[in-house]
Amino acid sequence: MYDIIGKRFRFFLISGVVILIGIISLAGFGLKAGIDFSSGSLLTLDFEQEVTVAEVKQELGNLGHGKAIVQITGEGDIIIRTSELTTPEKIQLEEDLTVNLGTVEELGFESIDPVIARQTARTAAIAVAIAAVGILLYITWAFRRMPKPFRYGTCAVIALIHDTLVALGIFSILSGILGWEINLIFITGILAVIGYSVNNTVVIFDRIRENLLKTERPVLETVINQSLGETIVRSLNTSL
Repeated sequence: MYDIIGKRFRFFLISGVVILIGIISLAGFGLKAGIDFSSGSLLTLDFEQEVTVAEVKQELGNLGHGKAIVQITGEGDIIIRTSELTTPEKIQLEEDLTVNLGTVEELGFESIDPVIARQTARTAAIAVAIAAVGILLYITWAFRRMPKPFRYGTCAVIALIHDTLVALGIFSILSGILGWEINLIFITGILAVIGYSVNNTVVIFDRIRENLLKTERPVLETVINQSLGETIVRSLNTSL
């Protein structure tokens, strides 16, 4: 059996390096807030003739939208993000683009005001905080018959923070390279990461508890190593 616990400091080092890279990326690139978390308008257009992002950005600059963000989708549609537009302003913008860049068809339009954007960000932060506290309390209660049950809950929260930081770091790197933005779907993804993290942690903790209770004079490191090995084997068998 592979000695995972005996080599735990190697794994700590790997995790530390990954998280450090992620934190550096978060400090450098940050997370680009999508329209759900910052006020503005998002307009998706389909130009009849082929246009480039540079051409659209230049034309938007000429029309007074120099800070607009322009992206192109895999299907060739153009996504324009600007400051909040009213319906008349949106119609005028489309007409101006049609005059200078050719016929354009609107595929989608959404607008978020600053109040809703701030409320969305605050609600997301509260949801994550409540989830962490709930996980801590639940696992502490679930393992209440074990010595120092609060330790189990604390470790579970540390594990989910670790997994969340890894996910945030990777997304930050991709955000800096590919221009990805965070939105409500991103928050859903982070909550899914938290859910899977807690689920896996509880499965391992439960196996550790079972092995501790059925082993005479258990050595904690040996029991944890055995439990990890059994969990990995079971997970692989279940997946395959």
